[in-house]
Formats: sequence, structure tokens, C-alpha cells
Amino acid sequence: MTFIDRVVIEVRSGKGGDGMISFHREKYVSHGGPSGGNGGRGASIYFRATPKINTLYNFRHSKTFIAPDGEKGGTENCYGRKGEDLYIEVPLGTVVYLEEGHEFLFDLNEEGETYLIAKGGRGGRGNAAFKSSANKAPKVAENGEPGEVKRLILELKLLADVGFIGLPSVGKSTLLAAISAAKPEIADYPFTTLVPNLGVVGAGDESFVAADLPGLIKGAHLGKGLGLQFLRHIERCRVIVHIIDMSNNGRDPYQDYKEIMEELKDYGFGLLKRPMILVASKMDEEGAKEKLAYFKKKVKKEVIEISALTDTGLDTLVRKCLDTLKVTPVFPLYDEEENEEEVKVYTLGEESKDFELVKVKEHEYVITGDRIEKYYKMCNLSTDEGMMKLISHLRRVGVDDQLEKIGAKSGDEVTLCDFVFEYVE
Repeated sequence: MTFIDRVVIEVRSGKGGDGMISFHREKYVSHGGPSGGNGGRGASIYFRATPKINTLYNFRHSKTFIAPDGEKGGTENCYGRKGEDLYIEVPLGTVVYLEEGHEFLFDLNEEGETYLIAKGGRGGRGNAAFKSSANKAPKVAENGEPGEVKRLILELKLLADVGFIGLPSVGKSTLLAAISAAKPEIADYPFTTLVPNLGVVGAGDESFVAADLPGLIKGAHLGKGLGLQFLRHIERCRVIVHIIDMSNNGRDPYQDYKEIMEELKDYGFGLLKRPMILVASKMDEEGAKEKLAYFKKKVKKEVIEISALTDTGLDTLVRKCLDTLKVTPVFPLYDEEENEEEVKVYTLGEESKDFELVKVKEHEYVITGDRIEKYYKMCNLSTDEGMMKLISHLRRVGVDDQLEKIGAKSGDEVTLCDFVFEYVE
């Protein structure tokens, strides 16, 4: 199965069912009164995290998810049926953003975790709901509230405690295979690892999840090689194991080390703040001791020597990882303070606007605004009373006053969504 860890999808929650205009009909009962029922609520869409899948592969063709609408209200005060909510299962570690502005929404990192992503529209009221002492036979009802439409980015960031990083072919996959039951592809050419590999590493009663991440190269944070595609998986790792090749390959281990550190710095997300364990690999090869001595003199840090071929240093490395994890907290993917919702506080005399009025050309105006457009879409204009309800609302929120203020004349054309009317002074 192809490993896919980033997709763009669209979700559309269900529209509420329309309210019914109906009057009670029964033999020997005159003037039965209004009996139109309310429409049912449209279905909502939820994301739910599950361990049953480990890639976003299932989304490669399914790009649009549409929840069912609520049913229309019926006669005899019968309510419409509610739309059945839609649950979209995603792998553990999925992070969801709005496509517009790449705004972070939530992080699904626990089994069964569920989030509402698109709320279904409420059902419109039937004419029975509009009955009053002043209007005992209303011929007006509401259409259902529209559902929500959102374009989203899903990114999978693997749930690993320890991440193995380094240049291509430094021995990351070989190390993972040696200390866990994982079976990654291993070969002696660059970019053997095309997808991240996970393995559970155990030592007695303790264990941790390690990830062998595809090799980084210079410019990885800019999208070169495979780096940018998989750097995101390091973001969850609490401990980074940086593997440097000490074999006789003609490369300078210190320059290799600096190259990777520069990529981590440029990528950001605070990766350099995480505990890093330096590992010198392939210590069984000729000349490795000399290269290691040179490297230690340069970095002046502890370096664990390993050889997956002879099992040298593997237990020491595993124990170091376990001890480091015990004292290392979980790093949040995002700063909670930076992602808190901004709440608009209105001072005395200040109100949120119901609409905006724009003059598009001479004698033509357009009314825009989420609130007023939503109200219009819920108006049932099939009856005179429904039409009057809309006109009264436009007058009540100040559309007439605003048109007069900006100099509209009788006969000028005003448009709200697909509804066009003439302004009268």
C-alpha cells in the first residue's frame, strides 16, 4: 500500500429540512389550523481517530465527503427525520487544518478521539410554529439552515517517541531492524527508505516506539529530496537520535552533522530544543575509530558508538533512549496560547454588522454578509407572507436606511444572493 501522509479534502454537512406549510384537514372539523411540521436537522460530520489504519491512503480518491440533509417537515405536525451523522475515520496522529490560511484546528492523537468538523444545519420551522394570537392561520415557513462547507488539509504525523535521523544510508533502517521487530527495506544506495518505518523497541518491562525517517539532505526544508515530505514526522518525537556514518566513505562526519543540524534549524518547530542523542554508526569498519576521535573533538558531546553488524553498543543506546524519555515531556505541536480563538468583544454602542452594502455600478447595489445571506436562504418565498417576512427583515436591519444614506434612487436594482428587487424611496 502506498504511504500517503498529506491530503486535501472537502466536507459538506447536511442542510436542514424545510418546514412545511399545511393546514389540518378532517371531516366535520372546520378551520383546523396550521399543522406544518418542522424539518429535521441536517447531518453533521465528525473525525474519529482509529488505530486500524496507519496512512491517509483511503483519501487518495475520496476527496469530498457529503453528509445527508434533514428531511422536510410533514403534515399533521410531523417533524422531518434528522440526517444520519457522518464519521470519517483517520489514523492516529492526524492533524487537521483549514486550507485557507493553513489554520490549525485539532490534533487527533488518541484512540477514539472524536471532533465535530462541520455542523449540520437546523431544520426550518413549519407554519404551526408561527401561529399566534395575531395570526392564527400563518402561511409562512422556514427553509432549512444550510450546512457548512470546508476545505481541509489532513497531515499524518507519526506517533513515535524516538526518531532516527541522518543523511541517506547512514544505517537508520539497519539499526531499527536490529533493535525491534520492524522489517524496513535495507540497501546500500541513497533513499532506500521511501516511507517512515515504525518499530517497538523493548528492554525488560519498558518499551518505546522508534521511527526510521527517510534520509535528509541539504535543502530538505525547502523540499529537496524526500526531506520536506517527512520532516513533519519528527515533530512528534520527544527524543531525536542523530546517526552519523563513521565508515570509510570519503565524507567528513562533522560536516554531515552540521548539515543535518542546519536543516532542523531551518525547518523550525523547535526541533533543536529536543533531547538529541548522537550515535556513531558502522564502528566495525576500518578507520572508524579515527573518524570518531576527530568527530568527538569537534562536537565536544557524548557520542554512543554502535555497530548493527556486531550488535556493539545497541543495549547502551536503547537504555539511553529509555532514560531520556523518562525525563522528557511531550512537546505540543502548537503553542496553545497562539492558537486560542480570538473572541471579539463589543463595547457599548458597538454591534456586529448584519450586512454590507456595495455599489457595483450606477443604479446597482449588492447586499452581502453571512448573517443576512443565511437568513435569506432560510426564507420560504413561495407565499406572499414569506416574501413579506423577508422584506420586513431587510427593513428592520437597516437596508432601506443604508440605501438612502448612500444615495440610492427609486428604481435602482438591489441584489441579495439570487433575489433581485427594486428600491423604492
